[in-house]
Amino acid sequence: MPVSSRKFIREYQPSDYVEGVFCISNAQLGRTKNDKPYLKCLLKDKTGELAARMWSIDPEYFRSLPTEGFVYVEGEAQAYQGDMQIIVRVIEPHTPTAEEMRELLPVAPRPVDEMFAELTALLNTLQHPGMKALAKVYLDDEPLMNAFKICPAAKQMHHAYLGGLLEHTLQLVKLANVVCPLYPKINRDVVMMGLFLHDLGKTRELVYDRAFGYTDRGELIGHIVDGAIMLHDRAQMVMRSTGQRLPKHSVMVLQHIILSHHGQPEFGAAKFPSTPEAILVSLLDNLDARCFIALAAARPDRDFIADLGGNFTEKQWALETKLFRPDPLSE
Repeated sequence: MPVSSRKFIREYQPSDYVEGVFCISNAQLGRTKNDKPYLKCLLKDKTGELAARMWSIDPEYFRSLPTEGFVYVEGEAQAYQGDMQIIVRVIEPHTPTAEEMRELLPVAPRPVDEMFAELTALLNTLQHPGMKALAKVYLDDEPLMNAFKICPAAKQMHHAYLGGLLEHTLQLVKLANVVCPLYPKINRDVVMMGLFLHDLGKTRELVYDRAFGYTDRGELIGHIVDGAIMLHDRAQMVMRSTGQRLPKHSVMVLQHIILSHHGQPEFGAAKFPSTPEAILVSLLDNLDARCFIALAAARPDRDFIADLGGNFTEKQWALETKLFRPDPLSE
């Protein structure tokens, strides 16, 4: 069974023996060219993830494995098309210990308290008293902010690690701080608040005390609608605590940003972005997510990539293309 002195995913080199507990995700039963069932999945620990294949598996045994959860694995690391994959020989469901969980769940590279302080400082630059009061209601909600500091930004697509939601939000607010002055007619306060609020519903949508997944509320309501509900409730709190009404249309416009930030209905948006501020929020959100995915795939923090040959990644389905790896100006 697994031992504590493990080798992490980013340390594997071709032909290395693989043994240990991993997060498994996107487990699927595929078919070879000879129509034999095989397992394809992603195996992860706190340092990264690799595609994995088990070329012979009984369908009944496959059904005993979690599609999203934890497994004990034995196998071999193998170079494949310029990247690394794991060829699985043994795989079993596993309930990780507390120590193993610390090795498995990825964490944001920056300390969360440091990022939260930077985000708070940027929100303190809001000018309109109504927006400042609304931001304060959120920032003073200690349980919500504690969840916000820990929550991943996604189950697996981008910033999928503890603290990822805070990191993603901070990056977006920093981008807006640079971009908004280039468009003087944009309402900076609305953009900054919209970015702060746009994904806060993920604190209710995602479960992150084990393998990342969705809560029942996440499955049935989702972070977009939940974020709009949360905003309605906190706008009422502003009026009760300060006695002032927020400006006409301000809550509706912020709710619209939350409902439309995915851009198009096929990507989960409830509405198309229909204000200048909503359009900017949606574009910045997409910019950060897509750049993160592209850099993680083409230039991951793994030393072996450059040594395996192959200039292209596997197709990145979120980007609908393979990616050219080399930086043309690097030595």
